[in-house]
Amino acid sequence: MTTSNLSKVKPAFRTKGNVTGNFGAPKRTKEAYNTGIGVTNAKVVNVVKQEDYLKRLYAAFENTNDEKLKQFIYIEIKKIMIQRGEW
Repeated sequence: MTTSNLSKVKPAFRTKGNVTGNFGAPKRTKEAYNTGIGVTNAKVVNVVKQEDYLKRLYAAFENTNDEKLKQFIYIEIKKIMIQRGEW
């Protein structure tokens, strides 16, 4: 009868195989994630000025009863005011 000593078994190095670092999926470059940003088929794109956006946020805050929406609007207003140094 032979007994095996498991403490003498040498485990394989973890450096063998693919270097993934992404839970088994191959690593991706940042370009792979950002390919669709800024791409649109619209003929006219209107960019809202920050001041107009802030006015819309205040109007929406006054006209809604939804607590989640009010919380989102409050956070957005706070971000803008902190950027401006007015908070």
